[in-house]
Amino acid sequence: MSNLRAWLADKSPEEREHFLGEVPRLWLESGRIQKICRLLTDFDFIQAKINYPKFGVLALIEDYDLIDDTELSTHPEYDAQTVEALKLIQGALRLSAHILIQDTKQLAGQLSGRLLHFDAPEIQRLLQQISQTKTTWLRPLTASLTAPGGALVRTLNGHSNSVQAVAITGDGKYVISGSSDKTLKVWDLNSGEEKFTLRGHSDSVQAVAVTSDGKYVISASGDSTLKVWDLHSGEEKFTLDSHSKSVNAVAVTGDGKYMISGSGDSTLKVWDLHSGEEKFTLDSHSKSVNAVAVTGDGKYVISGSGGSTLKVWDLHSGEEKFTLRGHRYSVKAVAVTSDGKYVISASHDSTLKVWDLHSGEEKFTLRGHRNSVNAVAVTGDGKYVISASHDSTLKVWDLHSGEEKLTLGDDRYSVNAVAVTSDGKYVISGSGDSTLKVWDLHSGEEKLTLGDDRYSVNAVAITSDGKYVISGSGDSTLKIWDFQRERRFFYFFWNLIKQINTPRKSLTGHSNWVNAVAVTGDSKYVISGSDDSTLKVWDLHSGEEKFTLRGHRYSVNAVAVTGDGKYVISGSRDKILKVWDLHSGEEKFTLRGHRYSVNAVAVTGDGKYVISGSRDKTLKVWDLHSGQVKFTLGGHSDWVNAVAVTVDGKYVISGSYDSILKVWDLHSGKEIASFTGESEIKCCAVAPDGVTIVAGEQSGRLHFLRLEGIEA
Repeated sequence: MSNLRAWLADKSPEEREHFLGEVPRLWLESGRIQKICRLLTDFDFIQAKINYPKFGVLALIEDYDLIDDTELSTHPEYDAQTVEALKLIQGALRLSAHILIQDTKQLAGQLSGRLLHFDAPEIQRLLQQISQTKTTWLRPLTASLTAPGGALVRTLNGHSNSVQAVAITGDGKYVISGSSDKTLKVWDLNSGEEKFTLRGHSDSVQAVAVTSDGKYVISASGDSTLKVWDLHSGEEKFTLDSHSKSVNAVAVTGDGKYMISGSGDSTLKVWDLHSGEEKFTLDSHSKSVNAVAVTGDGKYVISGSGGSTLKVWDLHSGEEKFTLRGHRYSVKAVAVTSDGKYVISASHDSTLKVWDLHSGEEKFTLRGHRNSVNAVAVTGDGKYVISASHDSTLKVWDLHSGEEKLTLGDDRYSVNAVAVTSDGKYVISGSGDSTLKVWDLHSGEEKLTLGDDRYSVNAVAITSDGKYVISGSGDSTLKIWDFQRERRFFYFFWNLIKQINTPRKSLTGHSNWVNAVAVTGDSKYVISGSDDSTLKVWDLHSGEEKFTLRGHRYSVNAVAVTGDGKYVISGSRDKILKVWDLHSGEEKFTLRGHRYSVNAVAVTGDGKYVISGSRDKTLKVWDLHSGQVKFTLGGHSDWVNAVAVTVDGKYVISGSYDSILKVWDLHSGKEIASFTGESEIKCCAVAPDGVTIVAGEQSGRLHFLRLEGIEA
């Protein structure tokens, strides 16, 4: 297999297609189990199949399903350890599929970042092949990406704005998501493929329901309408427009005859699903109706309101049965067990409550979320409740004991929606980062990642000798990492330092937050940038303020200083950069060109060029002496937060809210490598060797990477 790439290159397109598409299955049928196992751990085969136009990563993932063949386990060549290794490789590909569909060049980096700490011989052989690839790529030095075998199964990426609602068909085949981008998407849950997009709403899709037979999808929108869609054709059946404000919630009876909607106009409406006619209106809530659920027998409707109450209604008569009181703030979501015994409500007060539906009494309260609980689902057997919160997590609770079973971290944005398959195996969550995630409910095992997933890494630096990395986190700590051994060395708890050691000096003078700090190469001066729109230059040894630099209209977000200590460059929320003479304090000139806030600034070692990163999703390379833009680097799909430049001035590294780290050739302006993390890249630094890069994430992860394919 080691010469597979060369062998394939000599074949005709028809022969290559046959090999990539048919040979794995044919080898299994002929009993050549070892051959197919060897093939599925060969990097050249994996890369060729992903890059071949007719196949791609989803077709490759299906190849690994061949090892589930019922006859395989009884075959003499069957090796359980090899099969387990193949499952892990498949899992790594599945976790990275949403990235590889967009950028196949990241295959090596994604597999390495997810498989590095597995010792299986098949995986180690694959990693050895990957390390020998001749392309330019960012090689993870640590297992810093989510590993296969844990709770997260895959990410569904396609919406352009926050995912607000999720539903699953009864047979578990399809997931339907509704988004603030005004669309619904239908996904194949098994393959992760997007089946089609449903367009027609003129505002955010707030809620989604699906009939038990899987024929129809009902969507509720901020445009005050509901739409009924044919799930198989994707066509709109009709629109219901009797509500006067945003429709926030929708449920459908088990027999598929009626649907119930809840609206910002404080009413619920009951509709005939087949004719589209309104049956009656339920109108005793005093505030917006945010949530609706219906019992399995179709007898009762439960609604949750902005008035912090729930109401239970008789669906046939339209009469209110009783009101459930106990939450302190708005009720955001409601679910009911399949036997109709219990109602679970989620609230802006950060709690869930379990109610006895027949008596109306509160059974107990589920506490653990740190922010508003936005969505709730219950498994079909009524054993577990899954909650989604603004605190970026999902929690799984034992419904009978009220105990928290496990927490699933999304690490990025508010989790707005949750649904569970009828067999209770998978949970699908919808997030503010525009994605859906599929979780294995029975596999909550934590996998090794470098960093602390609870707090954002906001700053990172590398010592001049390249031995240590220092990271600053949202938990008020500094951590020091041994760069040679690629593991945590020790860390300082900042609060403990303040208690034990008295600082040598404090630099005070800014009237608001300090956002950026730079120090001259000779360590004589410190330059700080603040939310008070100024920069201050301080004598590092005496602690005295030398002078204040004024000229920006808004907060100063970034500061850099030239290697010779002559000039300071500042970037601001006012969209501009300013170049200052460090010795006189005079403004040399202003650099204009960004359309939004400048978030990051770096300068080449020779002082010729300044590189800026902006909220406008671009980087700009400026000639420092003329003040002119050399070129604009466009490729990120979200804010650029971080910029670093190699000591020799050849390469620029940028980190963005789009979770991608990019490496650019500074002279050509071309992107030469990229690596996608798992949340926003907040900061990055490059070691003196020019090829070792460290990046910090919003999630708390640190990525240690080496730029391969260029000379160190």
